[in-house]
Amino acid sequence: MPLRLPDRLPAIDLLKRENIFVMDATRAHAQDIRPLRIVILNLMPIKVTTETDLIRLLSNTPLQIDITFMKLRSHTPKNTPIEHMMMFYQDFELLRHQNFDGMIVTGAPVELLEFEEVSYWPEIREILTWARTHVTSTLYICWAAQAALYLNYGIHKYPLPQKMFGVYPQQILHPLLPIFRGFDDSFNMPQSRHAEVHRIDVEQHPDLHLIAYSEKSGVGIVMARGGREFFITGHMEYAPGTLDNEYLRDRDSRSDVQLPVNYYVDNNPDRGPYVTWRAHANLFFSNWVNYYVYQETPYNLDDIR
Repeated sequence: MPLRLPDRLPAIDLLKRENIFVMDATRAHAQDIRPLRIVILNLMPIKVTTETDLIRLLSNTPLQIDITFMKLRSHTPKNTPIEHMMMFYQDFELLRHQNFDGMIVTGAPVELLEFEEVSYWPEIREILTWARTHVTSTLYICWAAQAALYLNYGIHKYPLPQKMFGVYPQQILHPLLPIFRGFDDSFNMPQSRHAEVHRIDVEQHPDLHLIAYSEKSGVGIVMARGGREFFITGHMEYAPGTLDNEYLRDRDSRSDVQLPVNYYVDNNPDRGPYVTWRAHANLFFSNWVNYYVYQETPYNLDDIR
């Protein structure tokens, strides 16, 4: 089954070129199917890139999914045209009285700030609190994972002496969990962050379960509330060229930028990336949709509590 997307969303044409089955809203409304409803709060600077990355992974399922994009009232993005935001995104105020089967909250380029220093922190707090009672299962990615762990569980983030940048192996600590069905004993995950949460803080909290960890990059994935919340410190959704784009961008603006670890062929940017995470990324997202959204969500969304 396809994803149901807003008419004329740029990702539709991009993904059709990759032979990924997507359907715009006009065609989808003709089908008599109760689709899963997933809302995406996209905090990344370049919205179209993140939209495409996430939709690509969500399409790897036989279930029909209706995607809604949420935006902040208190923040205007600088790197995405306002016309795009007005056409495809809805304010939280318009969505707060609705329930959703699933939710994804992305990272944001504000890791060096304390949470309370982020200009849109009050609205983020409101949305993350709302999600706990209006969404069956939520994926929090990178900064959003740090923010939700801090807000809901009191887990602090700590600045890193050097950016965690590259692709790092993750050890699965609970291999029998449905989220890891079909996984190997370890998997790779891209990281691009300036802060971390500490393993001891997570493991000492009775409501949190550390389910993936890396000796090199630290806490990988945390689960809470029986899978109603997943906190992913890295970027399983990244396309093959995303770390390359970040490296070239930063290299041209600063002198202290290092190569992303375990990423380029022979550690040579001219040879391009060696992709080692996409199969597990697709499996992770399809397992999430199947076992933690579709299998758990009520048919009547009003029953979500």
